[in-house]
Amino acid sequence: MIRIETRGTRLCDGVTRRELLRFGGLGTLGLWAHGIGDLRQAEASTGGFGKAKSLLFISLFGGPSHQDIWDMKPDAPAEVRGEFKPIETNVAGIRITEHLPKLAQMADKYALIRSVTHADNGHGSAMYAAFTGFPHPLPNTNPIPAADDFPAFGSVLGTLRPPGVGLPSFICVGGAQIVCGNQIPGQRAGFLGPSHEPFVVTQDPSRADFRVPELTLPPDLSTLRLDRRRSLLESVAERAQLTERGAPAQTMDAVQRKAFELLGNDRVRKALDLRPEDAKLRDRYGRTTFGQSLILARRLIEAGVPCTTVNWSRGGSWDTHGGNFTGLKGGLLPPFDQSFSALLQDLSDRGLLENTLVVCTGEFGRTPKINPQAGRDHWAGVYTVVLAGGGVQGGRVHGTSDEQAAYPASDAVGPWDISATLYHCLGISPETEVNDRLNRPLRVTRGEPIRSIL
Repeated sequence: MIRIETRGTRLCDGVTRRELLRFGGLGTLGLWAHGIGDLRQAEASTGGFGKAKSLLFISLFGGPSHQDIWDMKPDAPAEVRGEFKPIETNVAGIRITEHLPKLAQMADKYALIRSVTHADNGHGSAMYAAFTGFPHPLPNTNPIPAADDFPAFGSVLGTLRPPGVGLPSFICVGGAQIVCGNQIPGQRAGFLGPSHEPFVVTQDPSRADFRVPELTLPPDLSTLRLDRRRSLLESVAERAQLTERGAPAQTMDAVQRKAFELLGNDRVRKALDLRPEDAKLRDRYGRTTFGQSLILARRLIEAGVPCTTVNWSRGGSWDTHGGNFTGLKGGLLPPFDQSFSALLQDLSDRGLLENTLVVCTGEFGRTPKINPQAGRDHWAGVYTVVLAGGGVQGGRVHGTSDEQAAYPASDAVGPWDISATLYHCLGISPETEVNDRLNRPLRVTRGEPIRSIL
């Protein structure tokens, strides 16, 4: 299934500041060469601006227990600290759970944001904030996607900085996140429209028979015949332009065009084929859905796809209301440790980490106190987000939580500040604007970059 389901002060050269920002920041159009680079000189001079050429967004849906993984409280009462012990990392002063031994030896490659906070304890609405950097208008709910939703990062990036012909701007691996039978909002193009929807890989890349049938041409359909079919559709479209056409017809044109471009793009098809990948490296990632999804994401980054999202869609739930410790040390943390550490090392070995921003997050954390079912419940008061590469300094910790990991004790930030940091690393000012369906200019984020890690 292919889902491609998209007055201000005028500067000396006649370009308004709003017009400039609406096009996506400095790096997008090479505007430095036009003598107006000093507009965002302060932004660009901050570390990390524009270092990232691609984004890998990893969603650990369910709400990982931050105080049992990244932000442990060994001196808290037993009903708060839990069963796990912290271990030292390869960076002095940073400790994480004993059940991430591989990642403990790689703390110099990532930064921990331990003071992320918001007020939304609903899976769907809170994940919307993580995917878009904006709070959902219906907090503490599980809403369904709507045409007026703020678009996902990949859709915004593809709008501001379209990739080459035939190259998708946004691919989602692991299928769309689902809660209560409905897709979570924020993963799609929202008000940018269907032509900016992601291409969604729903198949499990850990299966021996994994392939993406949407990008596989039938044996009897040559590229020549494919080109002829495209020409025929274009001819029909030209005739249709002689009559009045509405938005649905224009949308169909965009969908058809992108579908043909994807079918004709050899780089994308090869990137989504794991068979040539070294078997030992695949073993290092782990032959799990998550592990093979990450290696698929790395291949897409190499192919030039600007944004890839990997959703933890199989292999247990991070929503540990019951049996929190059994679930974490049994089916969640060991494969996560293996796969995420392999990804960081692989990106580093290939020289890709410097230009790839990796974001790993859930929608919130878990309650400070353990409940009677030996679990922890939803808690948005504070949690941890992991950032690596693409202009982010490894071995850093931003912010602290209080003694029970319940609320920020210092340097509180929100999901919108994570998004502002993301855009900053991609060379896009937080003040950049995109237009909604009513042609109203809206900022890509309401937050500010977290400069202590840049």
